[in-house]
Amino acid sequence: MVNITQNTPLADRMRPDSLNDFLGQENIVGKNTLLRQAIKSDKLPSIIFWGPPGSGKTTLAFIIAKQTKSEFIRISAVSSGLKDLREIIKKAEENKKLDKTTILFIDEIHRWNKIQQDALLPYVEKGIIILIGATTENPSFEVRSALLSRCRVFVLKQLNKSQIIKIINSAINDTKKGLGKLNLEINKKVIDAIAQMSNGDARTALNVIEYAVSASPVDKKSSDKNINITIESVKQAFQKSHLFYDKDGEEHYNIISALHKSMRGSDVNATIYWLARMLEAGEDPLYIARRIVRFASEDIGLANSRALEQAVAAYSACHFIGMPECNVILTQAAVYMAKCKKSNALYIAYEQAAKDVEKYGNLSVPLHIRNAPTELMKKLDYGKGYKYSPDHDYKEKQEYLPEKLKNRKYLSG
Repeated sequence: MVNITQNTPLADRMRPDSLNDFLGQENIVGKNTLLRQAIKSDKLPSIIFWGPPGSGKTTLAFIIAKQTKSEFIRISAVSSGLKDLREIIKKAEENKKLDKTTILFIDEIHRWNKIQQDALLPYVEKGIIILIGATTENPSFEVRSALLSRCRVFVLKQLNKSQIIKIINSAINDTKKGLGKLNLEINKKVIDAIAQMSNGDARTALNVIEYAVSASPVDKKSSDKNINITIESVKQAFQKSHLFYDKDGEEHYNIISALHKSMRGSDVNATIYWLARMLEAGEDPLYIARRIVRFASEDIGLANSRALEQAVAAYSACHFIGMPECNVILTQAAVYMAKCKKSNALYIAYEQAAKDVEKYGNLSVPLHIRNAPTELMKKLDYGKGYKYSPDHDYKEKQEYLPEKLKNRKYLSG
C-alpha cells in the first residue's frame, strides 16, 4: 500500500488560492463580472451560492477569505446552532465598532431551521454580518424569504468533463500540494473515465484518485517503484465512495433512468427494485422525490391529477423525517406513479408551444385581451371588444392566441 504523507485530503490541498486559478463558473466570476469586482474591491453583498456538489461553492468562499480584509468566519449548518451564532454576532458587533467587516460563511445553510435563520436576519439586514451561504438545495424553498431577499443568489453550474480533466491533471502534476512527487502511471483513458464517472463533481474526482493511489500496489519490478492506476482500481475507488450503485459500476443517471422508465412502463416490481438500489446505495431521498414530482406531470398529467399531489406530499414527508424512515414513503409514491393511468399530453403540448415561441419570437398580444389601466391605452384600443367570460356563460368565442398562431391546437379536448 502507498503511504500518502499529507494528512489533509487531496481535494482540500488542491483548492485554488485565487480566481485566476479557479476553473469553471465564468458566468459569475469571469472577467468583468460583478461578483469578481466585488471580491477584488472587498465590497461583498450578502450572497448565496447554489449549485451541485463539487461545483466550487466552498472553494469560492475560501478564495474570498484569502482576498478579503474582513474577518472571515466559517461554520457548518450541520454542526452549529444558535449558541454559535450568538458568539459570532457578539464578535461582529465588536468589529463593527472598529469599522471592520465580518463575513460569515455558512456551509449547507439549507440545514438551518426557521428560528436559526430568523436569528441571523436582523444582523444581515443592518450590515453587521455579510453572509455567504452555500447550498445544494433550491434556496427558494430552503432559505427564509426575508433572508433570501437580502442576498444575491449566484447559481453555480455542474463542471463539465474537460474542466474535471484539467483539475485531475493539475493534481497529478503538482509537486507541492498534489501527487507530483509520486511515480504515477495513469493514462488518458483512465483520467477520462474518472472525469466521466465523477458526474461534474471535482471533489469526487480527486477523492477517487487519492483512494486509488493509496490502495494501489507499488510495481516492485520497477526500479522507480511506479504506482499504476488502472480502470479496475478506479472502479473500486468509486464503489468505496458510493458513486456506483452495484459491482458493475453503473452510473447514477442509468439507475434513475431505470426507475423512471419502470414507472412509465407500469412495472411495479421493477420500480421498487430500482428505488431500493438507489436508497441502499446512499442516494439523497429528496433527489428521488423531486424526480417523482416531475414524473407526475410529465408521464401522468391530466390522466390523474392526484398524482402530483401524491408526489409533492411524498417530497414534504421525506423532507420532514429523512432516511431510513422515508424509504416506505418513496415506495408508496413510486408505486402509485407506476399504477397510474399514463398520459404525456401535457409534456407534448408544452414542447410544441415552446417550439412556436422559438420559431416566432415575441408575437404581439392581441389588442382585445390586453389590459387597459390608462386612458391612453384605452384610446389605443387596448381591451376593446373583449368578451367577459362570465357574462357569456363561458361560451363566448374569441381568439386568445396571436394572429400567426390562430386556431393552433396544443392540447385536444
